[in-house]
Amino acid sequence: MSDNPSVILKKISEIVIEDRPIPAIEDPHYVKIAIKKTGICGSDVHFYTDGCCGSFKLESPMVLGHESAGIVVEVGSEVKSLKIGEKVACEPGIPSRYSNAYKSGHYNLCPEMAFAATPPIDGTLCRYFLLPEDFCVKLPEHVSLEEGALVEPLSVAVHAARLAKITFGDSVVVFGAGPVGLLVAATARAYGATNVLIVDIFDDKLTLAKDTLQVATHSFNSKNGMDNLLESFEGKHPNVSIDCTGVESCIAAGINALAPRGVHVQVGMGKSEYNNFPLGLICEKECIVKGVFRYCYNDYNLAVELIASGKVEVKGLVTHRFKFTEAVDAYETVRQGKAIKAIIDGPE
Repeated sequence: MSDNPSVILKKISEIVIEDRPIPAIEDPHYVKIAIKKTGICGSDVHFYTDGCCGSFKLESPMVLGHESAGIVVEVGSEVKSLKIGEKVACEPGIPSRYSNAYKSGHYNLCPEMAFAATPPIDGTLCRYFLLPEDFCVKLPEHVSLEEGALVEPLSVAVHAARLAKITFGDSVVVFGAGPVGLLVAATARAYGATNVLIVDIFDDKLTLAKDTLQVATHSFNSKNGMDNLLESFEGKHPNVSIDCTGVESCIAAGINALAPRGVHVQVGMGKSEYNNFPLGLICEKECIVKGVFRYCYNDYNLAVELIASGKVEVKGLVTHRFKFTEAVDAYETVRQGKAIKAIIDGPE
């Protein structure tokens, strides 16, 4: 049976809307979700413009989207935690239940992960999508479906903050004031960081971070270099640096700025090799460097709690909204850098 319109990336720079079969529940622990809101992620845009993101390459048509929320419309016979009609945020990556990564509590690193809109797995930009019940997080009544779609990027920020072990009194520098960088800064503040410096090359993004959203206490425009970075932070050396750009100069600047025994967390996916990585400084200062790959156990739940409690405000990130039929325009808008966060409605 077909009544499942889907936004499909056919090849580089070619997105179409086509009907796909309605997925049927075969595993009794799965639920069927009517997708209502989906955010556009940078990885989606990389596939759209380049046909790849990191080591993942588009080799056949794929449904886009993985930042989604929706309403449960059908439940499997063994589902205990969800009911038809409930709003959920969709955690879009399903690991093997038998991998060492899963059993050790690091399921985000599972080599058999089936992650939405990561080739060859289809994404969530469709009418109906299936997930196991334990990868759906129920949304409180006062949390909207649009906010639910933003749980996915917020979970990345939560994972980064937890890896950095941010706590009260910390000083944090965040490189990149895009959606993830803004959410990382907001999460750092929610976790107790006293001072947060956000770095970008665009003044409007820095103004949004510091003055409008108030997720940062300090800002610095690095368009002309990083020489005065610490001056903009009142001379403080941060004990946590989080890079959300993947840009070589930002990574080096973050490690250079760190206080001794500071922690650098790499969120942004960049080149696989760097020529100017400050390895000597890492040794001299006994810095700890950690990578972030998506999110893991309880990050989604914590992200929902941060939104529900008002500790992180995500609605201010949404600058553009599109109907499902306007999906091509939505991706073009994001590709051209005109949006902070764009949201696409589910099919009518």
